[in-house]
Amino acid sequence: MNDNPGSTTSAAGSRTAPSGEGPLNGIRVIEIGSMVAGPVACTLLGDFGAEVIKVEPPGKGDPIRAIGPFVGDESLWFQVEGRNKRSMTIDLRRPAGQALFRKLVETADIVIENFRPGTLAKWQIDYAALSKINPALIMVSLSGFGQTGPYASRASYDRIALAFSGLLGATGYPDRPPVRPATAIADYQTALFGAFGAMLALYHRDARGREGQYVDLALFEAVFRFTDVMITAFDKLGMPRERRGNRHFAAAPGDHFETREGGFLVLTCSGDSVFERLATAMDRPDLPLNPDFCTHDQRWRNIDAINAIVGEWIKSKPTAQIRAALDTHQLAYSPVYGPQDILQDAHYAAREAIAEIDVPGIGAIKMPGVFPKLSASPAPPLKPAPLLGADTQAILDELAVPADQAAQFRADRII
Repeated sequence: MNDNPGSTTSAAGSRTAPSGEGPLNGIRVIEIGSMVAGPVACTLLGDFGAEVIKVEPPGKGDPIRAIGPFVGDESLWFQVEGRNKRSMTIDLRRPAGQALFRKLVETADIVIENFRPGTLAKWQIDYAALSKINPALIMVSLSGFGQTGPYASRASYDRIALAFSGLLGATGYPDRPPVRPATAIADYQTALFGAFGAMLALYHRDARGREGQYVDLALFEAVFRFTDVMITAFDKLGMPRERRGNRHFAAAPGDHFETREGGFLVLTCSGDSVFERLATAMDRPDLPLNPDFCTHDQRWRNIDAINAIVGEWIKSKPTAQIRAALDTHQLAYSPVYGPQDILQDAHYAAREAIAEIDVPGIGAIKMPGVFPKLSASPAPPLKPAPLLGADTQAILDELAVPADQAAQFRADRII
């Protein structure tokens, strides 16, 4: 990391890079891999000003470019996760491409990849090889099962990680098969952990004057870490985490209650004082005095009964009236939103949680904004995802690749 915010010299060596804003301005991140976990980890860093160079196969690019929904030929998913990046095409499967990639890595601070373990070693661009030419390099590898262990070579995807982590088996209703979440939770959690690992390694290197290092993270680990007390309860009490639909032992009452208008309202209540406020809102002061409901443990033992009472109350009145009562007594709830609700919600607007980017050929598109919000070093404005290979020549120029060699790369389809 640079002491001089205006400098374009990384810890890896001198280079010329586009100047910008944000707390990670001056950090060069090289992204290799495809689809979600690795690329999104880079998107998170790029959102805060890191220069992200997305290295893609010539001619076809990241497969996510070919996954809809589309506006014309442009993937909207790629527009969300390809934002704030430069695109360079290199065929990493060929020796000339590997040599060019090593030259690029000489200028890098961080490399993030999500290939199958062993792939980069076969191409001689793994951490062992790259750290010799750039000792300050930080490399983050994201894979299904990690780089070690008996399952390291197994293929994996988001849903595989959800199953292996234990989360999928505990999600859904007991009389039906397990239910996956609606988005690629394992991939996105891994991306978050990957960016976190990169920042830990960057702090170790730059703030403490230490060396670069290697970060190894598995998709299942990113999900497993967020399974709260599941494994501990089974280990000490023999208590398995079973599918209970929308019920959770920490919320009694708690469910997704149907409203009078046919929507759903999520309401959860844990503490006894919170339940007392809920009883007041319902005009049922008798409930906290009932031996079946006087403590959270008792309410959980009688979860069907207390949920039925609350559900009947919620469905008995217009939703606006129910929400007003809950607000008056400072209770936690939310209607179940769809995208149309999010786009119209005043709180989303006030928080500037939805960003809008003008994309050539598409026009203005909305997407999730940048989080978290930093008071002293806010994220710079978002930039549209790049066209495939749009920055290849500019980066070759930055690397001082001779024109005749670049021409030969093109003739040989290395770039």
